[in-house]
Amino acid sequence: MMDINEIRKRAQQAREKAADAMKKTFEKSEELVNNIEVSSPEKEASPSAAEEEEQIHASTERQVEILGQIFGADGMAQMAVNEELLQKMVKEKVEEATASTTENLMGQLFGEDMGVLAAALEMLETEDDAEEEEPAWNLELEQNLYITLDETMARLAALPEPEPIPYQKNDAKWERFGVLLSGIISTLNDHNLDGMDVEEHIPVMEQKIVSLVRRSWGINGRSDLLDMIRYLTQEGYILRYQLYSEASSPEAVMDESMDEDDRASARRAWRFAQRYKSQYAPGFMAGWDIGRAAMLTRWGCYLGWLTESEAVGILWDLSQKVVEELHSWREFAQSYLFGGLMWKLLCGDSSAGSYLGYIADAATDLLTGKAEQDSGQWRDCPWPAQRRIGFA
Repeated sequence: MMDINEIRKRAQQAREKAADAMKKTFEKSEELVNNIEVSSPEKEASPSAAEEEEQIHASTERQVEILGQIFGADGMAQMAVNEELLQKMVKEKVEEATASTTENLMGQLFGEDMGVLAAALEMLETEDDAEEEEPAWNLELEQNLYITLDETMARLAALPEPEPIPYQKNDAKWERFGVLLSGIISTLNDHNLDGMDVEEHIPVMEQKIVSLVRRSWGINGRSDLLDMIRYLTQEGYILRYQLYSEASSPEAVMDESMDEDDRASARRAWRFAQRYKSQYAPGFMAGWDIGRAAMLTRWGCYLGWLTESEAVGILWDLSQKVVEELHSWREFAQSYLFGGLMWKLLCGDSSAGSYLGYIADAATDLLTGKAEQDSGQWRDCPWPAQRRIGFA
C-alpha cells in the first residue's frame, strides 16, 4: 500500500497528464478558431461590454455543468484526464465565443478550467485508492501493529498541553470545543476548523462532501445521518469493545450468518480486546466514537441536512459525553488511535500502521501547531475540567 507521499506523486503525475492533454486540445482549438467563418465587421469590431458579460456568463454556466459531470463519478484522477470530456468542453466553448478574439477565447478556455481539473485531482488524505497489492495479514503483522500503537500512544502522551479549565454551562467555549472534536478528520481532510462550515459553499466542495459521506458512511440524507450519530453516541465502539472484552472466546461473538472473512475479523478484534482490556476500559473508546460523530454533525450541517442550531445542540451533547470519559486532548487523540486500530483490524486492512501515523500527525499539529501557526487549535482551546457537582 502506498504512503501519502506516493499518492501525492501520482496525483501530480495525473495533473501533468491533464496539462499535456489540454495543450494538445489548445492546438486543435486554434485550428477550429481559424476555420470559423464570420463577417468582416465581426472580425474587426471589439466586443461590447454586454457581449463580454454574456460570454462570461455562458462560460461560467458551462463550467458549472462540467463540474457536476466531473464530481458525479467516483474516480477523481480518471475524471480529470478524460480526454473526451476535455475535447467536448473545448468545442462547445469555441462555439459559444465565436465573436471573441483568439486571445480572449483561449483565456476563457484555460483561465479557470485548469484549476478545476487540479481540484478534481485532489484526494482526501484519509482515502487510499492505491492499486498496489497489500501485504498478507498474519499474526506477525498484527503484533507489529500493537507495537506501533503503543509507541504512538506514548509519543502523544509526551506532547505539551495546557491544563483543563472550568467551562460554565452557557460558556461560548463549548461551541468552539464541539467543533474541535472533529479536529482529527478535519485536519486530515484540510477542512476549516474556525466555525461550523467545513468548507466554502461552492458546488465543487458540496459535491465532494456529499460523495464522501455517501461512499464512506452509506449516509444518503438527514434520517441516515441522525441514525448514525445516534448509534455512535449510544453504542458505537464503546459497546463493541466491551462485547469483545467480555467474550470468553472469539466464537462467543460469532453467529451462523458470518462467512470466513467475518470470522477472521472477529478473531482479530477479540485478540485486540483481550490484549488491552486490563489497560483500557470501554469508555476509553469515547474519543473514537464522539470524534466521528462530531465530524458527521458538521458535514450534515454543511450539506443542509441539519440546521446550524441543531448542529450546535448535537455538538453540545457530544461534548458532555466525551468529557465524562476523557480528561485531555492527548487522551482524546489516544482514544482515536485506539479505536482506529480496532476498526482496521475488523476491516482486515493491513495499511493500519500508516493510518495510525496520519492520526498521530494530525493530533500533533492540533496540539503544537504547524509552521504557519503560532500554536495548535486544540492548544488554544483547553479541555473542559470535569465538575463533580453540576455547573456553577
